[in-house]
Amino acid sequence: MDLGIKGKVAIVTASSTGIGKAVAETLVSEGVNVAICSRSKEKLIEASKDIKNKFGTEPFWCVCDINSPKDIENFHNAVVKQFGSVDILVNNCGGPIPGYFADLTEDDWNDAFKQVLLSVIRFSHLVIPDMIKKEWGRIINITSVAVKQPVHNLILSNSFRAAVTGFAKTLSNEVASKNITVNNVAPGYTLTHRLYELAVNRAKTSGKSHEEILVEMAKDVPMNRLGGPEEIAALVAFLASKQASYITGTTIQVDGGSTKGIF
Repeated sequence: MDLGIKGKVAIVTASSTGIGKAVAETLVSEGVNVAICSRSKEKLIEASKDIKNKFGTEPFWCVCDINSPKDIENFHNAVVKQFGSVDILVNNCGGPIPGYFADLTEDDWNDAFKQVLLSVIRFSHLVIPDMIKKEWGRIINITSVAVKQPVHNLILSNSFRAAVTGFAKTLSNEVASKNITVNNVAPGYTLTHRLYELAVNRAKTSGKSHEEILVEMAKDVPMNRLGGPEEIAALVAFLASKQASYITGTTIQVDGGSTKGIF
């Protein structure tokens, strides 16, 4: 299927590893001019070389801490200088720290707010004016199944990722007439470093090894396995496509069927 996005320009945030990198790779394979970012220059160089080796195209990259409004602005300005404007924005970020309500400080809440919600708002604010002028754009937020089924011991993620869905639904209605779509992709248990960290954290309080925890996670999935980052990326690429032009304001989980609800 020709997704109709060859030559488009995409920003993928937090994209040197994991789901973000998989999204960048998939978009590059579709002929998109992709800009990636991370706090780590070393990881960006490694990811860039890896993508070039696979697809023959090196993504544009820039060091950016998505908690920093100045870094976000500098990254966006660099992409616009390189490519002219942004057609596709994929908002991705690492998960905030796990913990129970009683154990978390106000600083923890503020950090999660900036990381998960405010970064989405800041990037969206920068790209939307040009999308409105062109009357074409795609904004896709990587959230979590936690927005449909809260995850134990992840109250920060449960709270702010849900806020992203509320923001996205409202924004989608405001910009729909300009042929701009805004959607959310909600991964379930996916084989990333983040999932490994969560398994290690649970192992500390359960008396089990993190390997056993990962096996238990897989057993909670009707497909009896964990997802791959590339499976998340496939949906992101479709939502960025011309074929998905009538899909907006939605949240779609990619979780092997693990979410119990019907909506």
